[in-house]
Amino acid sequence: MQVYGFAMVDAIYDFRQQDPNWFDMVRPSKLPAFANQFGDDGNFWASVRPSRLGVRSWLPTGLGEIRTEFEFDLLGVGSDAGQTTFHLRHAWGELGPVLAGQTYSVFMDSDVFPNDLEIWGPNGMVFYRNVQLRWTPIRGDERLALALERPGATGDSGEVADRVELQHIDDRFPYPDFTAQYRHSGDWGHVQLSGIVRYIGWKDTVPGAIDLSGHAVGWGLNLGSVLQLSKESTARLEVTYGRGIATYMRDAPTDVGAEPNADPHRPVVGKTLPIFGMVAFYEHQWNERFRSAIGYSRLDVENSRAQLPSAFKAGQYALADLLYYPVKDVMTGLELQWGHRRNFSDGFAVDDYRIQFSARYNFSFDLGAKKK
Repeated sequence: MQVYGFAMVDAIYDFRQQDPNWFDMVRPSKLPAFANQFGDDGNFWASVRPSRLGVRSWLPTGLGEIRTEFEFDLLGVGSDAGQTTFHLRHAWGELGPVLAGQTYSVFMDSDVFPNDLEIWGPNGMVFYRNVQLRWTPIRGDERLALALERPGATGDSGEVADRVELQHIDDRFPYPDFTAQYRHSGDWGHVQLSGIVRYIGWKDTVPGAIDLSGHAVGWGLNLGSVLQLSKESTARLEVTYGRGIATYMRDAPTDVGAEPNADPHRPVVGKTLPIFGMVAFYEHQWNERFRSAIGYSRLDVENSRAQLPSAFKAGQYALADLLYYPVKDVMTGLELQWGHRRNFSDGFAVDDYRIQFSARYNFSFDLGAKKK
């Protein structure tokens, strides 16, 4: 068994403003949707929420080795947004080619995530930890993985949100999301192609002349790569396109948007929103003590006609940093960050500029017999 993790503190000065529930990260979708939505510009923030603790184990059995991992950090999300509280990251077990539990989605390439300080990461990246049943029949330099993952989706009723008929719509997910990935690796790095197909349904629970029940099929393709350009330099690249895949993106708000319909018995239908995302980062190790990362990411949404003019349309994200490793397991660094939000159709756009200082101490120790 191995216990591992790190203690980390962030000190951030935000020259502009962002939703205070997401104060210690750059999320373009959480930037103001109108001028001064979150008060005056200029705020200082401090956080220990990236701090992390995990336990890994390896247990030999007659059927092979069982591997498990349980990990959490302190980044409150959902109903705990803005709080420093328990947040489950990984909870899974694996025997042979079969894994069950919560971990990175098969639709995701986790290695694309850059070595930066900002906790949330590139907004245009596929990033989602999901409950799943995974089968990995091929491992090594060639890897093939297939999974059935927990379904779920977000919707935006927009301008028709106040219609009485829409107050009685329930989500319906009769099928799991299906994901697959193929990776080819070598000394040069790797390239990975991932795909997803998902059923998103909704049910009108009130019978009548108007029936707003419906469903849509979401799908997506994700091509990611990490290239070892030299001994000191690495590129992390990704491009993603699909419909109804916002749940799996790092910073996209809506899978399905409301769309007006000419049929009086079904005046509103749901549209899976097309999404494009990209990530391009370059990292360089100057020497054994100093490293840097610089990069850019963006996410673009094709909105539905019934969404509000202030709905999120596009976001951009960029950063540059210098990280210092004075001794083993200790890191400090300084990072410049930029975020940009553009609305659907009201012409509003906003920038955010931040500077962040962080310090981190890593730890790891083994309990029991050491894994060979």
